[in-house]
Formats: sequence, C-alpha cells, structure tokens
Amino acid sequence: MKIIKAEKITKTVADLCLKANCVLRKDILRKLKSAYKQEKNSRAKKALGAIIENARIAREEKLAICQDTGLPIVFVKLGQDVRITGDFKKAVLKGIALGYQRGNFRESIIQDPLKRGKSSYKGAIIHIDIVRGNKLGLTVLPKGFGCENKSQMKMFNPTAGIEEVKKFIVNTVKSSGADACPPYVVGVGIGGSADYAGFLAKVALLKKIDTKRSSLERDLEKEIGKLGIGPMGLGGKVTCLAIKIESYPTHIAGLPVAVNISCHALRSASATL
Repeated sequence: MKIIKAEKITKTVADLCLKANCVLRKDILRKLKSAYKQEKNSRAKKALGAIIENARIAREEKLAICQDTGLPIVFVKLGQDVRITGDFKKAVLKGIALGYQRGNFRESIIQDPLKRGKSSYKGAIIHIDIVRGNKLGLTVLPKGFGCENKSQMKMFNPTAGIEEVKKFIVNTVKSSGADACPPYVVGVGIGGSADYAGFLAKVALLKKIDTKRSSLERDLEKEIGKLGIGPMGLGGKVTCLAIKIESYPTHIAGLPVAVNISCHALRSASATL
C-alpha cells in the first residue's frame, strides 16, 4: 500500500496548472510548426506565425498562453493500492486555486451558473478512474469556453450510418467558424450514454495528435480541411490540426455522438505520484 499525502497532491496540481497554462503541449506545437511550413495563404501563415510566437513568449516569460485559462478539468487515475491521507477532493481544489493564484491567471469560475455573480478560482471538474497498481496519475486540462461553447452532442437512431455521423461532426466544426480560434483539435466521443459520450470527447483531446490515425480520423480531417476556415478564420489549408476519436460500447437502441472543440491552444499537463 502506497501512502500519498494530500499536501503532495495539492502541490502537484498547482504545478500542473502553471505548466498547462504556460507551456503549450509539444505535440500541438510540432503540428503548428508543420502547418506553418505547409501553409501558402499569406494571411493564414502570418496568423500561424503569431500563434507560434505567442507560445514561445508564454513559455519563456511564464505567462498564460491565452487570457482564458479555462475551467480546469482534472483526470485522475487512482491506483487501487494507493491510500490518500486527507481529503482528496479538497486537496485537488486547493491545488487549482494555488496554481491559478501563483500564475496570476484570470478568475473565471462562478459558483451559481444561473445567478452568475462574482468569479473566483474555486472550482474544477474531477474525473476519477480506479486502476490497478500503486500510482496516482493526475492530468489537468484547462478548457477555455470560447471553444467549449461550440461543442455539440447528438443522440442518433441506432440505424444511422457512418456518413450521417461524419456529417454531424463536420457540421459542428463548420458551425464553429472562426469563433473558437482555429486551427482546431476536435475530440469525438462515440457510444456509452449521453453524458459518457461527452466525457469520451474530452478524453480524446488528451491523446497525442501526432500519433497514428484511424481511417475515420483521416477521412474527417480531409473533409474538415475542405471547409476553408483556416487559422483564425483567415482561410488557407489548416482548419483542423487533428481529430481524435474515443469509442465505448452502447445500448442497442442508441448511438450517442459528442464533439468537443478545442482551439489551437490545447493545453494539458500530467504527473504521476
């Protein structure tokens, strides 16, 4: 049995908040640089250059990549042979607040979604997965809402064909236009239930975007590329850096599909204790 103190969890989460918000993921940066080399449209190329330069300044000056430092989503892989001393949830939330305060990040969280009110650092979405072993994995995904607001989900009839599903995914990106700061990374969740499909779409955003793609992912990237939205909506070749899909068994009577849009600043950071 491995014992992990709540204080260590708080410190780790705080560090991850700083890293995720200030240091763009290496796979995202590689893809942006590759897109810059391939882009022929002068305005789109200039936009990509500015995005890459912004990431450099954020990393070197320890500044937020984007002023919207998002709603923190915390993914936890909790080994069944781990014992945590103290309150785990409080430790995570304390780490979020500490990290955001240390980074001087924007206070974006409100406690009552209807009454709204004063914003703060207090709040995060926590997903916990119990796994084998004696390790605790933590991943922080700060999700900005310019792109989160463009996400969609649909409960298809089980008789729906693959072309209907593809059309829904492509149209979700099309309806996002330039509003969610392209080039996008598109996470797709297929199967499960309505809520679980949404979760899968988020999980898909954690996958490295320069790994091997399925034929469906390749087809969708090609179709999205034809939309011509381009970097920051300026046209050009690159509307989508990548599309990643997660699937799960579902009921015979349904076919849930969720699409989660991420802007070009797809940020996450992970640690294992």
